[in-house]
Amino acid sequence: MAKRLVLMLSVMAVFLTGLGFLKFKQVQSAVHASAFQPPPEAVTSIVVQTEQWPATMSVIGTMEAVHGVTVSADLPGTVARINFDSGKSVQAGEVLVELDTRQERAQLAALEAQRDLARVQYGRIQQLVNEGVVSRVEYDQATAQQKSTEANVAEIRATIERKTIRAPFSGILGIRKVNLGQYLAAGDAVVPLQSLNPIYVDVGMPQQTLGQVGVGRSLRVTSEDLPGKVFSGRVTALDSVVDQSTRNVQIQATLSNPEGKLRPGMFVQVEVGLGASRPMITLPASAISYAPYGDSVFIITDLKDPKGQTYRGVRQQFVKVEGSRGDQVAVISGVKPGDEVVSSGVFKLRNGAAVQVNNKVQPENSPAPKPEDS
Repeated sequence: MAKRLVLMLSVMAVFLTGLGFLKFKQVQSAVHASAFQPPPEAVTSIVVQTEQWPATMSVIGTMEAVHGVTVSADLPGTVARINFDSGKSVQAGEVLVELDTRQERAQLAALEAQRDLARVQYGRIQQLVNEGVVSRVEYDQATAQQKSTEANVAEIRATIERKTIRAPFSGILGIRKVNLGQYLAAGDAVVPLQSLNPIYVDVGMPQQTLGQVGVGRSLRVTSEDLPGKVFSGRVTALDSVVDQSTRNVQIQATLSNPEGKLRPGMFVQVEVGLGASRPMITLPASAISYAPYGDSVFIITDLKDPKGQTYRGVRQQFVKVEGSRGDQVAVISGVKPGDEVVSSGVFKLRNGAAVQVNNKVQPENSPAPKPEDS
């Protein structure tokens, strides 16, 4: 009985010893694993340098016609003739619509007959008054009658002319809003007319830029709907008040638009010059890590691991950016010329991470990129 008990205790001791040894090995493996250094991340880099950065501001603008109206009927009448097609260009004074003037022309014929008779009577009275046959009162009455008939003829001719609707200026017509035989009341729309060359662009600028934006300041206009097209113009007017809700002041610039590509109402991107260019540190937009708590970049430098060995790693550095131009972003603080900054792959990095630089393929870094499909 005693031998069996000793045997069981011996087996139990061996089992516990083996279990303890196994746990020791697991803990040892975990310690080695915690000291494992992950492989370096592959990134591209760029050496920080200073470039001349134009002092500009990019804002959204709206195109406005220099002359733009909806041509309408001046007097009521029935449309007798339409002399234009929708979307066509017209010259100033060109006849667009003629209203029915048969009644007015009949009245004109009667008034012209009265005028001619009044002229004859006036001539006779004038001869007789010179001979002393008739009184001066009769002469004055004949003179007034003659002038009255002339005025009546001029009035009916003006009415006929006002029923001939003409283009007030040269431009491009819109969609026709009248039909043949339609009755038009005074003020009814006939067709929109816009003058497209030159053309205005209206933009709102922050009030703090008033000292830098003045009449004659140059600007550039582009549109996503017109890839590759750049329109140049100059500021021609500034509003006299600042909008209280936005604290912006409205400015107006005039652009040349010979092909009529820009149309009133279009939204465009406007780059307004604010003065002379200045030196600025520029980085590719892909080098900036944007976050709610602040923008940052990763600077490549020599770091030391827990064992004291040196390796190439990154140090996260917060920066302040100011504006962009094409693929580039202007940095005003946080980095200095000569720093080597990660230009792509920042999304997978953390402070102190090991990196391996491979600059065979670099991200775009052009101030004026030209997409291949433009």
